[in-house]
Amino acid sequence: MTGISRRLTGAIGLGAMTLVAAASALAQRAPLPAECRRELIAQCGAASDRRACIRSALPKISDECRKAISESRTATQPLTAGMTEFAYGPDKLHKLDLIAPAGGKRPPLVLFVHGGGWSIGDKRNAAGSKAAHFTAAGYAFASVNYRLVPQATVEQQAADIAAAVAFLRTHAAKSNYDPDRIILMGHSAGAHLAALVGTDPAYFAAAKVPLGAVKGVILLDGAGYDIARQAADPQNSVSSMYHTAFGTDPARQARLSPTRHVPAPNIVNWLILPIERRADSNAQSQALAAGLIKAGAKASVIAVLGESHGSLNQGFGEAGDFATARVDAFLDAL
Repeated sequence: MTGISRRLTGAIGLGAMTLVAAASALAQRAPLPAECRRELIAQCGAASDRRACIRSALPKISDECRKAISESRTATQPLTAGMTEFAYGPDKLHKLDLIAPAGGKRPPLVLFVHGGGWSIGDKRNAAGSKAAHFTAAGYAFASVNYRLVPQATVEQQAADIAAAVAFLRTHAAKSNYDPDRIILMGHSAGAHLAALVGTDPAYFAAAKVPLGAVKGVILLDGAGYDIARQAADPQNSVSSMYHTAFGTDPARQARLSPTRHVPAPNIVNWLILPIERRADSNAQSQALAAGLIKAGAKASVIAVLGESHGSLNQGFGEAGDFATARVDAFLDAL
């Protein structure tokens, strides 16, 4: 889901050859294997809205094709200057990139969780200008990868985020940041995962992370805080992606819905930034915030005008960016 709508605008209403070009654009213009391009054409060649179809098709394509898309995206994005990659677990996707500002102070750390419909995405491609922005503001910054559906479950993904926080707390003494002042920030599916570990204390408990070590959660245009509601929404063009990630069992959908976990304890401070024109993201954000506030947490919802789902994340850190200014104010107040 991350940035897909922005990248595929030119694919709407065009023929199969343009669909191939759109698939390559999805991988940031890195070439995809011919078999992968054929899979996307087979899924969406006759669709009237190819942009929505390709987003929905991502969970349906083969593991090899999904892997090729993610790897092509990653290959085009070098490690940001000053960042170091670390392994926080045994899987090849248990990796994070980390940078901390120089000096004797021990600043808070912002940990970013990428989106991608729970099935694709990469820490480096999605992080954009965040490292430069946050370190310039005096914060440490990390961007994390996690295992992907269908090779892993959403439960395992949430456990991966908690494990990454545990690693970062252990590593803090070597990297000049405060292990007890961590802020989670997620976009799209990453916003769901950040919200899930921020409301269901079982994940941090299993990773031996004290809930109080995470001082805040920042959510960028998530719409999956109540899974059953979003999966059943007739306006949800990626409902199949939700069914692939969460199944159809109501009990499991509830377990993986942050709004169902809002009774305390929760992370105390929340900033939720939905896109103004997305009715589902706004409704889900308001419902999550209302539950958090009722349980005693502090939660603000600020709708972002003039942005798309992808541009909200891609433009973060740019001078004059509305969402960036709101996040900076939130962090200053913690």
